[in-house]
Amino acid sequence: MTLRTIEFHYDLISPFAHVALARLGELPADISVRPVPVLLGAVLRHWGQLGPAEISAKRLHTYRQSVFAGKQYGVDVRFPPRHPFNSLKAMRLMAGAEPDLATVQRAFDFVFRDGRAPDTDEELAAFAEAVGIPVDLASDDSAKATLRTNTEQAIARGVFGVPSFVCTSGSGHEVFWGVDSLDMMLAWLGDETLFDNDPYRHLDDVSIGIERK
Repeated sequence: MTLRTIEFHYDLISPFAHVALARLGELPADISVRPVPVLLGAVLRHWGQLGPAEISAKRLHTYRQSVFAGKQYGVDVRFPPRHPFNSLKAMRLMAGAEPDLATVQRAFDFVFRDGRAPDTDEELAAFAEAVGIPVDLASDDSAKATLRTNTEQAIARGVFGVPSFVCTSGSGHEVFWGVDSLDMMLAWLGDETLFDNDPYRHLDDVSIGIERK
């Protein structure tokens, strides 16, 4: 069987990425998932967006929505005492170690199962020990460069948030963002011509009627 690889772009700041991990078992047997750590803040900054937790009226709604989504898929979501938190050093650890999915799961469990924010020296050390990654990678130049490159490549491929799944096809790639896009991704994986047909194929032709500055 020839495996198809999809990229799972994540930042440990995202509770929805934590929930998305629980749904990977729904993927077809010929799919291999490669985790790609990126820095959400840099992605949002590039596209001129705020994160949902940075919008005061949206923050509590987002937290409730992620907890509710977790309940739907058997995942208990417990927020750390600070959110959003600075995930930069923790994400450098992930980028430097290039961990497998099991290690990524341990990382998200630390944050959204145990409710701990790895944004202080003490908690970062505890995070590194729990996940099994050397804490020194947080200041490693190669790890820093890898995280930067991952983020730049993700932006170049059209990633605008996390979690995002980038699926490569013969004609290019498709980006599926968020837990609620996984059903659409599953449909596309079953038929990679899905968006070439009605009612999808005309959507690229829709023009922008008004643009806010």
